[in-house]
Amino acid sequence: MKRISRITCLLLITLLPAGRLLAQQVESTFVHTIEKGQSLYSIASMYGVSVQEIVSLNPGSDQKIVSGRTLRIPRKGDNSQVSTFHTIAAGETLYRLTVKYGVTAQQICAANPGLSASNFRIGQVVRIPVILENSTETSGTTAQQDGSVMNAQQVTTTPQQNIQQGVRSNCREMHRVKKKETVYSISHQYGITEAQLIAANPELKGENKIKKGSLLCIPYAQDQQPSATNATPTDSQLFQENSRPTKRYQVIKAALILPFLNVPATESSRMTEYYEGFLMAVDSLKRSGVSIDLYTYTTGDEKSSLTALLAKEELKQMDIIFGPRYTQHIAPLASYCQKHHIRLVIPFSSKENAVFSNPMIYQINTPQSYLYSEVYDHFIRQFAQMNLIFIEAADGSKEKAEFIKGLKEELANRGLSSQSVSDDADSQRLQQCLRSDKENLFIPTSGSNLTLLKILPQLVLTVRENPEHAIHLFGYPEWQTYTHDHLDAFFEIDTYFYSSFYTNNLLPAAIQFTNSYRRWYHKEMDDRYPKYGMLGFDTGYYFLRGLSRYGSQFEEQMNQLNLVPIQTGFKFTRVNNWGGFINRKVFFVHFTKNYELLKLDFD
Repeated sequence: MKRISRITCLLLITLLPAGRLLAQQVESTFVHTIEKGQSLYSIASMYGVSVQEIVSLNPGSDQKIVSGRTLRIPRKGDNSQVSTFHTIAAGETLYRLTVKYGVTAQQICAANPGLSASNFRIGQVVRIPVILENSTETSGTTAQQDGSVMNAQQVTTTPQQNIQQGVRSNCREMHRVKKKETVYSISHQYGITEAQLIAANPELKGENKIKKGSLLCIPYAQDQQPSATNATPTDSQLFQENSRPTKRYQVIKAALILPFLNVPATESSRMTEYYEGFLMAVDSLKRSGVSIDLYTYTTGDEKSSLTALLAKEELKQMDIIFGPRYTQHIAPLASYCQKHHIRLVIPFSSKENAVFSNPMIYQINTPQSYLYSEVYDHFIRQFAQMNLIFIEAADGSKEKAEFIKGLKEELANRGLSSQSVSDDADSQRLQQCLRSDKENLFIPTSGSNLTLLKILPQLVLTVRENPEHAIHLFGYPEWQTYTHDHLDAFFEIDTYFYSSFYTNNLLPAAIQFTNSYRRWYHKEMDDRYPKYGMLGFDTGYYFLRGLSRYGSQFEEQMNQLNLVPIQTGFKFTRVNNWGGFINRKVFFVHFTKNYELLKLDFD
């Protein structure tokens, strides 16, 4: 018996370090629930960690991640090192988070502009401004949505002090005193009397001034007293109390920051075309009574510095900035806009990661993983009941490999089968793939014009030799560029392709814009995809109209804008509670056998 006890003790001693290590590991991580469209890269960008750090905690995640499943993320804080991340657990409320972390509801709301009572739920990740313990007083700034800046001052406190101060039964929340604040200003801010504030904080009696950094209990107003069974404020109450007042723009100050000079002629002409379309939007809005002050700046080429431009005093007064063109300029401009609380619309790049941590960014060109996710959903909705046939492109034409891999995985996950055929198959081989009891959809694995030139003659022949079969073709956004060359074939094969940008030159809106552009500038737009003149008009009109109509409530209301863009689809969603917006709009364009051209618009 003694020998067994001795062995047991040895085992406990051996296992103890591993147990401690596991506890430390759990404490140093939090849980992220994967959403559709997210990639390891985008998730890492959200939390300021590396892809490898995520993979080391989640073996196999570098091979595949699945929407709805969870990942453990190292708790490192963001790049500023003054915040952490918290995954909402069952039973947690916004009020409990203020108690747990010793911060105010106002600070949490300011750090998470996408958070609301409706989405404060289990599994959501929230960015928390951190109160640094065992340190001298420090301060940071948090930009609020109404354009003001809230000082997130931090003082030396202990968790126990925070809890004791945060759970006073009559407190609707705790307020950390900022520089120059007074009993009067604080009570006025929360709609209570000075006497009520002093009664809830007896330490204020007899003091001439309150101490910066101290925590004050904010009591309920007399008509908002909680019942005996509900002594703490609800999420709805706290979010409503900390919602920003609506700000209206009498004159919208907008800036364009693009490379007009000292760049190749082709690049300069495209930027000029975007600017010209933008000016047409401004003119249209001014005719409807919207006041706009437009500032235009040139950046030079991608190697040029933005330092001198960002030093201009008037730039701080902008309500919104459109640009830049080059990826190298996005980081400094995005940082500037976040610091000065200026909305930044990025019309061109889809590969920048600043949107995942910067709430001021609106990315027009959808990141690839999010775009593909939207296309897969629409594809399943439209074609799930069809006989799906992949036309496998020859080696050297694999630019759609990632899209096709994801699509095949999505089909497999939904229990949908498909078959494959080589891109050099003749019409007889293609006919063998057809089914008479289903509609048939051919999907080439390359979007190149060379692949189209190779497969279209055989597909046309197959359609003509099998009139009793329903045959369709599915393809890619760049096919817009080849429409003139293959229009008849597209119609005959009943072709679909997806895109975030599309215009039908036969529709009245497109005809009117094209004629107006020609009349304004005495030239034609560059016939490339997308047309930058139309892109300039759409982005300018959408955002400037939205700001004029909704003011500072634009973010909450923008998807209610009932506008019909000429070319660009808009459906913005926040990437997380503290980040910016990406555009997830996707169209399916359909060339029907009846020679109709339709745009299938999915919500």
